[in-house]
Amino acid sequence: MKTAKGEYRGKVKFIGLALVAVWGMLLMSACQSNNPTEVSMPIRVATFNVSMEARNYQSDSALLSDQVLPQALDARAEQIVNIAKVIQAVRPDIVLLNEFDYSATPYATIEHFKQQFLNVGDQPVDYPYVYTSPVNTGELFPVDLDGDGEIRQPADTYGFGYFPGHYGMVLLSRYPIVHQAVRTFQTFRWQDMPDALAPEIDGQPYYQPEQWQAMRLSSKSHWDVPVKVGDTEVHILASHPTPPVFDGPEDRNGRRNHDEIRLWLDYVAGNADYLYDDHGAYGGLAQGAHFVIVGDLNASATEGDGRRVMMQRLLNHPRVYDPKPASPGASAARPDQPGSEYHTAAWGMRADYVLPSQSLTAQASGVFWPTPEEPLHYLVKDRQSSSDHRLVWVDLLLPE
Repeated sequence: MKTAKGEYRGKVKFIGLALVAVWGMLLMSACQSNNPTEVSMPIRVATFNVSMEARNYQSDSALLSDQVLPQALDARAEQIVNIAKVIQAVRPDIVLLNEFDYSATPYATIEHFKQQFLNVGDQPVDYPYVYTSPVNTGELFPVDLDGDGEIRQPADTYGFGYFPGHYGMVLLSRYPIVHQAVRTFQTFRWQDMPDALAPEIDGQPYYQPEQWQAMRLSSKSHWDVPVKVGDTEVHILASHPTPPVFDGPEDRNGRRNHDEIRLWLDYVAGNADYLYDDHGAYGGLAQGAHFVIVGDLNASATEGDGRRVMMQRLLNHPRVYDPKPASPGASAARPDQPGSEYHTAAWGMRADYVLPSQSLTAQASGVFWPTPEEPLHYLVKDRQSSSDHRLVWVDLLLPE
């Protein structure tokens, strides 16, 4: 298997007192093992909404162009430097990055991020294996959605975005990705999900028939990316459902978020005979397959504006284990709010998840959220510093 030179999971040497302090903070939130059977190889899986989308640009590559370098004295470079430092501090083996734009030359953009930001500094980290693919954000819809007589971005798109690839996703891995076995569900139509939670107003369909027939379920995409760790294959189930806000009484985003999460529940629960991927193959994940659901799901089982029932069902499913990552920084941000230690977003909610299958053993978990007293707090002090989300990680032992 291929790993970064000189690195060994669980015995990473940190240079400097600051990084030692952060490592101690992360381990404070270690969780109990969910599977006592013998296991052999630990890996760290993470998700991080890096908020690296080109918010101030109308192109697909402005944020990570060749002109954006660590030594540049501007906010763009500083944000990306700090994002890289968070990843370097936690050092996941596999990490999903949400809101990393899919550009016209996606792998060149990712390589620029790796070479100029991740592979530098006192604690460089390398990810030789990468996966990305197109998403629905910014892709023009075939008919007018908002009724203004024009088809244009961002209102008339499969997923809200100012250009194709806006708010994209990237998977970085230190272990080989089985590209030929990847399944994507970008084009799966919402109407083809049995009992889909179609938006309504006063009992009447919100979408016109030609709109509903063309509407895709994924606001970005859903990926099943198999990663080979030694002789064991782990399916990374990655997505970024739409936020359940920015709509009206029809609750189109709340309902879509509900069904985007339901797709993964059906996929791992054996209820996905209806589901077809972008190559036309039907069905869900094989029983007994190892998986980890990762991403900014924009939902909580206990708080927020979404339909909480689907998140509750996913967390409580017998094939899914919830390690409940926590952090002292989240507690410090909202000391009077019960359950705040589990928050992963700056506005005060658990939105980001790493949910392994019960067939894997969760040894430890955490959220990178230093308290104001800790040296690396500057990496998360506001959205401009890095992101309004925090990196979430889980250490997993694989079965023999």
